[in-house]
Amino acid sequence: MDFTFTEEQRAAVEAARAVFAGVAPDGVPSPALTPGAVAEDFDRPLWARLARADLLSLVVSPEYGGAGPDAVALCLVLRESAAVLARVPLLESCAVAMAVERYGGDGLRAALLPRIGRGELVVTVAAEGRTGHDPAEDAVTARPAAGSEDWLLDGVQTGVAWARSADLIAVPARLGDGRAVLALVPGDRAGLSFADQVSTNGERYAEVRLDSVRVRAHERVDDAGAWEWLRLLLITGTCARALGLGERVLAMTSEYTAGREQFGHPVATFQAVAVQTADRYIDLRAMAVTLWQAAWRLTPARDEAGVGGPLPVAADVAVAKIWASKGVRRVVRTAQHLHGGLGADTEYPLHRYHAWAKQLELSLGPAAAHEEALGDLLAAQPLG
Repeated sequence: MDFTFTEEQRAAVEAARAVFAGVAPDGVPSPALTPGAVAEDFDRPLWARLARADLLSLVVSPEYGGAGPDAVALCLVLRESAAVLARVPLLESCAVAMAVERYGGDGLRAALLPRIGRGELVVTVAAEGRTGHDPAEDAVTARPAAGSEDWLLDGVQTGVAWARSADLIAVPARLGDGRAVLALVPGDRAGLSFADQVSTNGERYAEVRLDSVRVRAHERVDDAGAWEWLRLLLITGTCARALGLGERVLAMTSEYTAGREQFGHPVATFQAVAVQTADRYIDLRAMAVTLWQAAWRLTPARDEAGVGGPLPVAADVAVAKIWASKGVRRVVRTAQHLHGGLGADTEYPLHRYHAWAKQLELSLGPAAAHEEALGDLLAAQPLG
């Protein structure tokens, strides 16, 4: 079996590296260190460069201006974005585009996908921080509007990234018959309101309230599988970002310990330092292999062919998130330790990587939540 990336996937990586070259690692200071210093918007110039490089349209079919749905390609680009802490809604917009192409109707695809690919339409997802027995779709209910095919949405979603900047917010909701469905709500729709929240990494998030928000038939995806698949893709993309961040932090640590001398020798040559960095390298390799397994199974062609393992793809995604959450935490903790006092210097970017790592560790559920979810899957479909 060939585990190498395809020529198209490698080309996406090269294009991403060219776009992200020169991007300073996140200029938003930690709110814990600088109260009130929160970015009002994402990096619009970088977003425009991603669009010009065809990286926003990468994961949609050629008929909509892309190269074809490919979760592995998306994760490769996300890994590059995390290395520079890129402040763009790349994961959210691309993941929604893939879900719309897979589950949406022809009219919805034609209306949204070309505009997302050109960077004209910014999409986010109201799904942060919930998993397992506290699903995001239970936070919002959908009911039929009298005399029409419209839905009315009611509920509250917290910790929604890029909410004030997005043109559309993908909102999972629960219908009266128990189905979890997906609504695409314009950011200026009547009944939608926002309350500011600040994330661990210093970004402006929002609590999104929906009070009888009307969603028309052409603004939703009725297929019950759409939200679950989108949720798994978002988790997998978060793992890709954790991997990219962890790889960059380990590289920073290696560079520092190779140049820092004690007793006439680089500290990287000390056994205690070498063992710790080797352990973190092993963490990153485990994060990588579990990520690519999950992303490979989420690629539509693989999933539709039934290629995978004895458990559903949700199990592979849970394993990837367990490793990503625990691994990225250990990587940044070791980096802080081996950098000594420099790791706490706010003029040095490591503290920003630490804040982002904590955000990614907890996003869409910490390791413990996914261990519980994996246990439920094993209980329902035991191996052997």
